[in-house]
Order: sequence, then structure tokens, then C-alpha cells
Amino acid sequence: MRAPDEARDGRRQGSWGVLYGVAAYSAWGVVPVFWKQLRHVGAVEILAHRTVWSLLAFAALTLATGQRRALAAALRDRRVLLAMAATGALVSANWVLFIYAVAVDRLLDASLGYFINPLLSVLLGMLFLRERLRPAQWLALGLASAGVVHLAVRAGTVPWIALALAGTFGVYGLLRKVVRVDSLPGSTLETSFIAPVGVAYLVSLHVQGEGALGHADVRTHVLLAATGIVTALPLIWFTNAARRLSLTTLGFLQYLAPSGQFLLAVLVYGEPFTSTQAVSFACIWAALAVFSADAALRARRG
Repeated sequence: MRAPDEARDGRRQGSWGVLYGVAAYSAWGVVPVFWKQLRHVGAVEILAHRTVWSLLAFAALTLATGQRRALAAALRDRRVLLAMAATGALVSANWVLFIYAVAVDRLLDASLGYFINPLLSVLLGMLFLRERLRPAQWLALGLASAGVVHLAVRAGTVPWIALALAGTFGVYGLLRKVVRVDSLPGSTLETSFIAPVGVAYLVSLHVQGEGALGHADVRTHVLLAATGIVTALPLIWFTNAARRLSLTTLGFLQYLAPSGQFLLAVLVYGEPFTSTQAVSFACIWAALAVFSADAALRARRG
């Protein structure tokens, strides 16, 4: 009976992983609406606030869920500490790039970066975790790659924002998957490495009589404090998904976030959408359809 029980447990974990992944990427798809409300605050200053308030949110959630022992165990593990220091640096770079892209009306570039990210996740899964692709997944990967290459070539410039966003978050996802630390303690640790830098920056601004803290209106202060929850919840959902799903499955779920960002950029914020972008995005969405159909068929057969 052990094998059927283990199979059922694996399917249950996979189902929860998909739910966590959908929740995380859906939230990231609409979060530009929140960051637009803070466009009058500098990107680096927002990052500093985000690290501080996120640490408070992660620490409170860790204590509330009774994971103090897991956090203490992680603190005693040198490998975990080194990995969380690296993931902290990666996620902070990703945050500031995304905030900058939203602030300067380059949300489509950010969307492209998160469309590239699943391709990188699939590649990292093949290279480091020995994950294998089925024929339909190869087809989906080819379609998505063609869309990204077409957009980059026709644009005539290197899409540095998109590539940097994809690279930082792709490697972040790989590290969070392989490091043996639960999502909440891990997120608490990684933000604890970068929060002191944020505190120092905010104090420096305040001493110079600059920055939003203590000078902005009440609404801005509330929004800055809310960056902790806005950051913490989707990141927790993501790490829970990363621990339960293959990087290949996780990679293609990631298309939910840039699709939401794309719709916001074009329909809500009026960023220009060219025929070149239309062809590229069509290829990418076709890839997602192929991957989803293959996953559904495999689940039905199982």
C-alpha cells in the first residue's frame, strides 16, 4: 500500500504546488497597479522600504506559524546562510529593476523579462536538475523561444531590463528549490541580509532631510508600509510552489504574471504595442497553450 499512498501524496503535493504557483503569479501580474501609486518615490528608496517592511512581515509570519525552530536550524547551517545571502542579493536586484521599469513606463519590457524567465527556468532545470522534456514541451519551448528572439531582433537593441529580470529571478528560483529551508524561514533569512542596508539608506536620507519617510503624506506612508505584505505573500506562495513542482512546470506557470503585466501595460497604461510585439506574444501564448494541453492530457492519463 505504500506505493499508492506515496503516489497520492505526490499528486496532492503537486496540486497544492499548482495552486500556490497560480496565486503567486496572478498577484505579480497585477502588482504594477500598486507600484504605480508610488512612482513619486525613487526606485532605490522604495527598495529600501521594501526590504525593511518585508523583513518585519516575514518574521511576524514565521513566529505566528510556529516555525521558530526551523529558523533557528537554518541559522546554524552555514550552507543555508550562504545561499540565503545570495538569494537576498538576487531578489533585491530583481525588485529594484521591476520598480524602475514600472516607474519609467517600461512595463512591457518587464513583461518580456518575465516571459523569458520560464525559458531560463526550463534550461536551468535541464542543466542542473536533470529534468527531461516531453516532445510537446520541446515544441512549447521552441515556440516561446522563437517569440522572444523575434522581439529582440526586430527591436534592434539588447533588452537589458528584460534579460536582467529573467536572469536574477531564474537563478533565485533554482536556489530556493535546491536549498533545504522552508519558505518562511528562508525568506526571513534572505531579507535579514539586505534589510540592514535598507535601514542605513533610509536613515541617511532622513538625516539629509530627504526621502519620503517623515516628509510625505499619510497615504504614501501607508503604501510604503504595505510593501511588506505586498512582497511577502506572493514570495511565500512562490517558494511553496517551487518546493513542490518541477522547474519545468513552475517555469510555464510563470507566464501568468507577464500576461497580466502585458494587459495592464497596453489596456490600462496605454504603452505602445507594435505588430512585432503582437507576433512575439502570439508565439509565447501558443507555447503556453501547448504546454497546458500536454499537462492536462498527462494528468488525465495518470
